[in-house]
Amino acid sequence: MLSTTIKSAGARQAVLRARIAPLAAARAVSIWSKVPQGPPVSSPIGARTRSLPIAVLTRSIAGCITEAFKADSNPKKINLGALLSLSPTLPYHVPSSPHPGGPKNAQLTPSSPGVGAYRDDAGKPYVLPSVREAERRVIDDKMNKEYAGITGVPEFPQAAAKLAYGNDSPALGRIAATQTISGTGALRLGAEFLQRWHAGEKKIRIPTPSWANHKAIFQDARLEVEQYRYYNKDTIGLDFDGMVQDLKSAPEGSVFLFHACAHNPTGVDPTPEQWKEISQICLQKKHLPFFDMAYQGFASGDSDRDAFAVRQFIRDGHKILLSQSFAKNMGLYGERAGAFSIVGEDAEEVKRIDSQLKIIIRPMYSNPPIHGARIAATILNDPKLYTQWQAEVKGMADRIITMRKLLREKLEGLGSKHDWSHITSQIGMFAYTGLKPDEVEKVTKDYSVYFTKDGRISVSGITSDNVGHLAEAIYKVKG
Repeated sequence: MLSTTIKSAGARQAVLRARIAPLAAARAVSIWSKVPQGPPVSSPIGARTRSLPIAVLTRSIAGCITEAFKADSNPKKINLGALLSLSPTLPYHVPSSPHPGGPKNAQLTPSSPGVGAYRDDAGKPYVLPSVREAERRVIDDKMNKEYAGITGVPEFPQAAAKLAYGNDSPALGRIAATQTISGTGALRLGAEFLQRWHAGEKKIRIPTPSWANHKAIFQDARLEVEQYRYYNKDTIGLDFDGMVQDLKSAPEGSVFLFHACAHNPTGVDPTPEQWKEISQICLQKKHLPFFDMAYQGFASGDSDRDAFAVRQFIRDGHKILLSQSFAKNMGLYGERAGAFSIVGEDAEEVKRIDSQLKIIIRPMYSNPPIHGARIAATILNDPKLYTQWQAEVKGMADRIITMRKLLREKLEGLGSKHDWSHITSQIGMFAYTGLKPDEVEKVTKDYSVYFTKDGRISVSGITSDNVGHLAEAIYKVKG
């Protein structure tokens, strides 16, 4: 009897296990099992990178250039490709250093996305004294850590708008402005607003080339991205005729993204007269201009001069969208202080636009961070501190401009017969040298000067100490 009972219990358990097994197996398969592995931020350079998103590919190239630079033992080495801080975590292949002294296969991931960050003449990060003072005041005021409103620290958006549009701008009374998570957040917010409320085609046209992240930002908002002609690699300058043709041939009411100043990555800007012509074409075609202004004050050293295009378009009657970043001109990279604004028809329209911006922001990030915005607002709203900041921004811009002049002078002084005027006619942090990929490779291999194969250099990586070596390297390869 006992034996029969045990056998019966065992049979029941076997049946139960048979029923549970498929359920357990199903639970073992994660609901995220179909999520594919995305490409790493820094990944091997080679055939596989051709399929990567451009923003990822650019960061990938930057990471590998920097790691190769770190592995190079040449005391004269220069990194003009990226200013990236790396830490050992994931394995990637790194190009062999021409001057061994480090590992050929290092491990790296960016621990600080410093591409495009300003450096002083010693090659070090720089915190503006005006920012230090503003931060001291913010801390001394013992402000609370409550949430900001949906549109941010109240004193900041309008102060940012005045900086961009001008204190006496007729548009100030009809601008919907909000604080954003730096310039990237402003672009993303603008993209989402266009997706929801632009009556025309859900498409934006960006210059060729453009900042690597532009395409990703707009596509993420489900906007189609098309590119218009901008840079002429043969003249190392603006393809103005091509740009004009593309503006004229685009459907009426198209959205065009413009870099307000210091075009990234070429450093090539339209002249004031060309901006006026661009504005008139946009009026005739009823195009909607979307300005990305990441370098106001940092480009020429003059905030008003750098805002020329934005203010000209406003004078001509455009109702623009504007993205602002305070990463470069205030050095608030990690504080993520930015602003987005739209010029409306009147106060009633602005009120409606503002309501829709809040509806977008609320589920996206609810409200922006407060510390960087408080620092920026303190500077912008205090006349004495504002004057100090303007002088410091000019100092940063002047250093970049001086390095451009020095590089050109040294190249010409070495007897180079090439026309290097583009080095000084370009503006901002980046410069296209005009070197071809094979020339870049030779400069890197023979002289330990690292930059991207399209010949682009980060001018802030040039210092008084290394500009001579840079010029000599370029001259010996280019002639």
